[in-house]
Amino acid sequence: MTNSFPRLLGDIGGTNARFGWQEGSATEIQQVLVLPCAEYETLEAAIRTYLSRQNLPAPRSCALGIASPINGDAVRMTNHHWSFSISEVQRNLNLEQFKVINDFTALALALPFIPANNLVQVGGASDPAQCLAPKALIGAGTGLGVSGLIPSDHNGHWLAISGQGGHTTLAAQTDEEYRVIEIIRQRYGHVSAERVLSGQGLVDLYLALRQLQKQSPVDVKGAAEITAWALQDKDPLALQSLEMFTGFLGSVAGDLALTLGARGGVYLGGGIVPRWLGWFETSNFRERFEAKGRFRTYLKDIPVWVINAPESPALLGASRSLSN
Repeated sequence: MTNSFPRLLGDIGGTNARFGWQEGSATEIQQVLVLPCAEYETLEAAIRTYLSRQNLPAPRSCALGIASPINGDAVRMTNHHWSFSISEVQRNLNLEQFKVINDFTALALALPFIPANNLVQVGGASDPAQCLAPKALIGAGTGLGVSGLIPSDHNGHWLAISGQGGHTTLAAQTDEEYRVIEIIRQRYGHVSAERVLSGQGLVDLYLALRQLQKQSPVDVKGAAEITAWALQDKDPLALQSLEMFTGFLGSVAGDLALTLGARGGVYLGGGIVPRWLGWFETSNFRERFEAKGRFRTYLKDIPVWVINAPESPALLGASRSLSN
C-alpha cells in the first residue's frame, strides 16, 4: 500500500498551495500547479480544483507537506486559516493512504536529491567526505521553516527532523538590533526568529528602523515592495533593512548548524532569499553565519546552499515520505 500510485503530492504554505502528480515509482512529478490559498475556503476545495483543472483521476494515495505542526488528526495551519481532519479528508477523497507532514520536513527529505544546478553555494567548502553528515534546513517565506536531516545508516537513508525551530527566541548581536527587537516586542510580545525572518517580518523590520531614525511613517504593501526599493531603487533604509534581515538569518542559521552538527551543509529554502540572489551572496549573511567566537573555524568550512529550483523540491520529499 505504501507504494500506491498514482500519487497526489502537495507543498502547502501560508500563501500558496503547490500540487503535483506522480504516476509511478519510476516517473517524475508532473502537472505541477500553484493555487493561491486565499482563494479557497478549505484544503479539500483546493485539492478538488487541482484535480479538475488538470483533468486527473482520483489518486490512490496523497502526501502533503504543510506549514503547520502535525500533532494527531487535527491540523490547523500557523499562517493561514485552513484547518482539517486528516482522517476526514482521507475518507472524502477515498484515499488508500494519506500522509501529512510539516512542509519543511518534506523539503528536508528532498535535500540529497536536489540537482546541483538548483543550488547556489554561499561560502564554505564542498567536502565529499561529509555527504552523509547531518544537514540543516532553514527558509524564510510567509513564515520561517526549520528542519534537519540525519543519516539513519551508511546506505543513504535519512531521517528528517520535524520541529518548530522558527519560533525560537531571536537574539540581538548589536545595539541597533536590540533596539529594533524592542520596538517589535512592544507590538507583539515574544519576538521569535519568524517574527523578523519572514515576509511580514521584513515589513516590521523596515518600519522599526524608520521609527528608530525618526522618519515619517509610510504605507508598505509588503516584502516585495521593500525588496524593490532596496535592490532596484537603492533606497538606503530599505537596503539597511535587507542587511539587518540577512544578518539575523546568518546568526540563526549558524546556531542551527552548531545545534545539529550540520557538517553536511546548511540549505536555505523559502521564497524570500532566492529573489535576492545576485545581491545575497555578497551580503553580511556569511560573516554572521560564521561569527560564533571560538567556533568560527568549525563553521568556516560548512557550505551553505540557496535552493533555487523552478518547482518545489518538497513535492519529491512528500513522495519519499510515502515510500519510506
